[in-house]
Amino acid sequence: MTIHLSILLFFPLVLATLGALLPRALAPGALLVGALVALAYSVLLLFDFQGGAAGLQYVTDDSWIEELGVRYSLGVDGLNLWLVALTTLLFAASALWIWVRPPVTERTSSAATGERTKLFAFHLGLAETAVLGALLAQDLILFVLFFDLMLVPFYFLVGQWGTGDRTAATFKLVVYTLVGSLLMLAAAVATGITAGAGPDGATSFSMAELASAPLGESEQRWIFAAFALAFLIKMPAFPFHGWMPDGYRSMPLPALAVFSGVLSKVGAYGFLRVVLPTFPDAAQDFQTVILLLALASILYGSAQAFTQTNMRLILGYSSVAQLGFITLGIFALGEAAGAQGALLQMVNHGLVVAPLFFIIALLLERTGSEDIRDMGGVAFRAPVLSSLFLIVAFATLAMPGSANFAGEFLILIGLFNTKLAIAVIAFTGVAMASVYMLRAYIRAMHNRVGAGVKSFDINVRDGLVLVPLVLVIIAFAVYPQQALDHSEPTVEKVVGGPQAVAGVTP
Repeated sequence: MTIHLSILLFFPLVLATLGALLPRALAPGALLVGALVALAYSVLLLFDFQGGAAGLQYVTDDSWIEELGVRYSLGVDGLNLWLVALTTLLFAASALWIWVRPPVTERTSSAATGERTKLFAFHLGLAETAVLGALLAQDLILFVLFFDLMLVPFYFLVGQWGTGDRTAATFKLVVYTLVGSLLMLAAAVATGITAGAGPDGATSFSMAELASAPLGESEQRWIFAAFALAFLIKMPAFPFHGWMPDGYRSMPLPALAVFSGVLSKVGAYGFLRVVLPTFPDAAQDFQTVILLLALASILYGSAQAFTQTNMRLILGYSSVAQLGFITLGIFALGEAAGAQGALLQMVNHGLVVAPLFFIIALLLERTGSEDIRDMGGVAFRAPVLSSLFLIVAFATLAMPGSANFAGEFLILIGLFNTKLAIAVIAFTGVAMASVYMLRAYIRAMHNRVGAGVKSFDINVRDGLVLVPLVLVIIAFAVYPQQALDHSEPTVEKVVGGPQAVAGVTP
């Protein structure tokens, strides 16, 4: 089967641009068509992908800026296959949400009213192309370009459609991420020029060639630090999360669903795609530092999620903790089980957190607030909504039988074999997750009906978005093995671990 990755990459942007030129009533439909085509392409990739091979498939490799050694190079392997599918699924869900739900109030608006609806749809389509580009890129400069491009649409989405103090939120988001991105750009240029990885020592930014011609240990260290800072800010990880509280409070919920679901994963993916293969010595040198930062993210994020009452911030700090677990798995160096678990957790966290943000929008309609202290008793007349919420909440708790359990199980296996003390302390984050998520669910759905709460169930349009996502969560929990099978050869190549973990069934 011939699959052209450029169609997958640019179709969402093309359709969103077309929608911006059409009457405003057609813009959400154009965005949805572009997202659905990308989703269909990613599903074809899942079925057509040849498992058991560590190399790239569906490669596009053309000269772009020949004088600088930069190429337009795209490819799919076990590291990005399921992340691409996750990205297209969540963007399709957000596009569908915008299409089926016209804006009600400023705080629940899926887009803006009037002419700005077209701009909202355009920025969301641009964001999908930017994320897919970062995941598919096999040239380091191309990766940096798409990584930086991700910031542009969210600058406008927060600045124009955000709520509360959106100016401060936009400023922090831009400053934090731009500092990391500029450092990463300088590090990427230095890597290509210093390595001389191309034919006859010519400058090349091909990730495969850079991995085969590693830098000296001293050069690796400072370049590693620049990349790591950019990725840790994007995730975000403690203590580089300063932009997160204001950003999560202000961002429109359909945009926040994809931001938390997929953009944060690009930072973690960058460690596997760029850092470990290209700077292996520095990764070993900084392993303990990164593991301690990841452990701090788990403990700090879990503690903050337990003390927050705003649903957005509960999920935001929960994401900080979950990304800490993912980082632990990635830097359980030499243990493929840890990296396998990290990839599984990336997909599972994205599947879980996106519907939770849509559920927040539904709770806001029923309670007039995003604060769990103002909620209560919503389940009284909303059994379907409460059941969907319960399934998604349980999916975050690492309960046996969930994909979250399988991912954390593999991460802890890898970590126990390398850093036992850190693994034991990290396990407390699993227990804390059950506390803050069940607390949020019970306060929102049960107890006495809150003042001003109007309990009513979801309608068909809400079900069109939530039910498919919940079904995917259940399917992924029942059979995560396919994702493990697809990623095993590439993970073994990148991490160099001795274990073959694809046959592990937690």
